[in-house]
Amino acid sequence: MPKNSERFLVAYNRIDKSLMKITDLPSHLSFSKKIDRAKNQNALVAHYEDELREFGSLRNAIVHNRIGIDYTIAEPHDHIVETIELIEEKLSHPVTVKELFERKVHTVQANESLATGLKIVKEKKFNQLPIYQKGRFIGLITANGIMNWLAGQETDNISREIPTLLDIYNHEKRKKTYRFVKSTMSVYEAEGYFKKSIMSGNRLEALLITEQGGKDEKLIGIITPLDLLKLD
Repeated sequence: MPKNSERFLVAYNRIDKSLMKITDLPSHLSFSKKIDRAKNQNALVAHYEDELREFGSLRNAIVHNRIGIDYTIAEPHDHIVETIELIEEKLSHPVTVKELFERKVHTVQANESLATGLKIVKEKKFNQLPIYQKGRFIGLITANGIMNWLAGQETDNISREIPTLLDIYNHEKRKKTYRFVKSTMSVYEAEGYFKKSIMSGNRLEALLITEQGGKDEKLIGIITPLDLLKLD
């Protein structure tokens, strides 16, 4: 049975190779410098930055303090070994948004009535509805858009008019509240998009998944911030 130090070093070396692949940096650069570059290119590395830096220090302690071929000054705890192996597995085989969020996406047409949209919202408990016009995606209808439309109506008019979903969409104050993403994107990258959008003051309502990330492709999934919270 391999020692904890042996398991640790195997996982560490695999992570080192993954960092080189991500950054295209040469092998002789330090583990720390690879992390510095990789965290800006890979959301999973950014997520585990602190742990990876601690692993780098521990690796140096193990390798530089060996007192024999088969003897190290200290063996990592089981928890440390399990954690580094888990991170290595995630880096080598990242979970994609398609794996977790592929599903039938309910879409609406611009010429459909508000009643149709409200029925879907009530039955499916959706807060965002992708809206299409003549086969082309035009945006998301949100609860805010519906409230904005209602606020702009005279009380007497609401019962007489039969608004279309395009009428509702035109009352969305923020149109660019979505982003199309590739099906192969990692879940950590998706989480990173939402975090960056909040920091920039342009909060995303949803990530829309297509095979290649194109808006004219078939929608195969949708991710909201709430979806990611449920994963924690």
